[in-house]
Amino acid sequence: MTATQFPIEQVLETLERELAKFTLPLIDQMGEVSKTPFRILIATILSLRTKDTLTAVVAPRLFAVADTPAAMLELGEERIAELIYPVGFYRVKARQIVAICRILLEQYNGEVPSDLDELLKLPGVGRKTANLVVTAGFGLPGICVDIHVHRICNRWGYVQTRTPEETEMALRAKLPQQYWIPINRLLVTLGQNICHPTSPKCSICPIRDVCPRIGVTRSR
Repeated sequence: MTATQFPIEQVLETLERELAKFTLPLIDQMGEVSKTPFRILIATILSLRTKDTLTAVVAPRLFAVADTPAAMLELGEERIAELIYPVGFYRVKARQIVAICRILLEQYNGEVPSDLDELLKLPGVGRKTANLVVTAGFGLPGICVDIHVHRICNRWGYVQTRTPEETEMALRAKLPQQYWIPINRLLVTLGQNICHPTSPKCSICPIRDVCPRIGVTRSR
C-alpha cells in the first residue's frame, strides 16, 4: 500500500467513532470555558516531558491562583515553581512562564498572538506548542504534530519523514484541511492507548485491517 493509497479519510472517520471510549488528551479535556489561548499556551508548556495525568492536576492548581499574564508576573518565578511542582523541569518552566508573560504584556498588550511565527518567538515555544495554541486556542487552521502523530503517520506509510517538523510539512501538503485540527486529538489518543512505540496493541486496533504496520516487529 502506497501513501497515496492509504485511506486516510476512512481511517480518521473510523477513529473518530471508535476512540470515544478513551480518555482525551489534556487540552481536549479542558472545558470550552477554560480553553483560553493563554491557558492552552501555559498548559502545553507544562505538559512537555510530563504525563498528561500529572499536568491535568498541576495546571488547574496554577490557574486557580493566576490565569492571566499580569497575575502570573505578580506570583513570581519561585511561587510558580512551587505551584507546578513536580512537572518535569519545573524550575525551567517557571522561568519560561515568567518570561512569556512579560513579553505578552510588553509586546502584545497582554494577549496571546494568534500568528504561528509570533508564537514561535516566545521562550520555550516550539512548533507543537504553537500549533496547539493556534488550533485549540483560536480555532484556526494548523496541524499539531507530536511524537504520536509523527510515529503513527509513518507507521501507516502516509508520510515518510524523519522528524515531527517534516511530518507537519508533509501533512500540510496532503492531508485534507478538515482533518488538520482533529488529527492530533485522534492520533494522540490512539498512540497513548493502542498504537504504542513498541509492541502496539494491533489486535484491538479499530483500523488493523488497513494498517500496513511499517516498522512494527512485535505487537500484541
